[in-house]
Amino acid sequence: MPEAPTIDGANTTWLLVSTALVLLMTPGLALFYGGLNRAKGVLNMMMMSFSAIGLISILWWFYGFSVAFGTDVNGFWGDPGAYLGTKTFLAETDLWGATAENPSGIGVPLYVFMAFQMVFAVITVALISGAIADRAKFAGWLLFAFGWATLVYFPVAHWVWGGGIIGGDIHALDFAGGTAVHINAGAAALAVALVLGKRLGWPREGMKPHNIPLVALGAGLLWFGWFGFNAGSELTVDSVAGLAFINTQLATAAAVLGWIAVEWIKDRKPTMVGASSGAVAGLVAITPACGFIAPWAAVLLGIVAGAVCALAISLKYKLGYDDSLDVVGVHFVGGWIGSLWLGLFATNSVNAAISDVVGASDGLIYGGGVTQLGRQALAGLIVTVWSFGIAWVLAFVIEKTIGFRVKAEAEVEGIDIGEHAESSYDLSPAGGGTGGAFAMAGIGTTGGGSTSGAKPEAEPAEPVSEKVAG
Repeated sequence: MPEAPTIDGANTTWLLVSTALVLLMTPGLALFYGGLNRAKGVLNMMMMSFSAIGLISILWWFYGFSVAFGTDVNGFWGDPGAYLGTKTFLAETDLWGATAENPSGIGVPLYVFMAFQMVFAVITVALISGAIADRAKFAGWLLFAFGWATLVYFPVAHWVWGGGIIGGDIHALDFAGGTAVHINAGAAALAVALVLGKRLGWPREGMKPHNIPLVALGAGLLWFGWFGFNAGSELTVDSVAGLAFINTQLATAAAVLGWIAVEWIKDRKPTMVGASSGAVAGLVAITPACGFIAPWAAVLLGIVAGAVCALAISLKYKLGYDDSLDVVGVHFVGGWIGSLWLGLFATNSVNAAISDVVGASDGLIYGGGVTQLGRQALAGLIVTVWSFGIAWVLAFVIEKTIGFRVKAEAEVEGIDIGEHAESSYDLSPAGGGTGGAFAMAGIGTTGGGSTSGAKPEAEPAEPVSEKVAG
């Protein structure tokens, strides 16, 4: 006879802590993106992250969790009514993963698992906003976030983790979200950036980060919260959670070194923005692989991701798309690197669930051949095409109806004022002088700090390096 359902206190506590850590990542992202942005658009940038917390949390509770984790219907979505928000799950049998043979499942109440996955959905949507800084209407952003979460993130989460086509049929690996989160958000970011077009003056006008300490603070909060993101994804307190934890730290540390090494070679000067961006690149890349590879492979992954993403952010100048804070160069590219890394370095020797649970294979380096590499590539391609296509259509329809891009006047004067009637800094003259606090601090107004609408100086012939990533 199976034992009565029992809550596992250690697993439940760890998942509650991990949920809080992942929630902290979205305010951290707001600070990171806000610091990278120009002064006149900081609040709009941060509002897009905070609004994602509000909107996506409600959608996830009402139907998103059901679509993602409800009983599989056809490989593409779960039963929408399985965990509908009108229902309540407080019985002693409402434990995640419970079966007739194992009534306790992993010993975690259903609502705890729902909350943990909720904050994943929140930050995935928020990541997209960095690509459209300074030029998106807030109402258009909310409508896009609603549509993309519903048509893309919720189903893709099912494909990857809910028994759908990617995890259940293709047997691709994704421990914590390289495909479902980063490739997914990066592809959407590219699509929306293409529909909205370039910022006025880009790439000739300098649009550098206005507050680098804010960038570093945001990166630090992301790094801190990411331990819940990755190690929490094991869902239980065991050795694999410890592996995911140490791999997260090692890969991120290595990526910082990889990014600043590229800067040192290219520009002769390592930067704080570069170190912060390198940390994010490492966090992104290790996300799908943290529980499936050995620590030495995590270090190597971090070095590669930091270096490659540092080079990838220049693609927008070569290809002509304005991804304001380099969501594509860091999240899309980093997500692909981490996902493909599994096809090379995944090994059952560190996590038997690779074969036993997912039905996947060892990577090429461990004698598994190219089978798993092909699975990882196919999974990434499916998510890229679906996310990009739906995001492009959504953004195009919004632009042609209510309008997605702000008017040129609002973009020049400052989107914070135009969209929210507030500004992040007091730019009024102080002590009888002109230019306010920015002028007193020696910060010029041409690069975007001013709301005066003054004409910029003559534009340089070549694009200005923004040293930006996101």
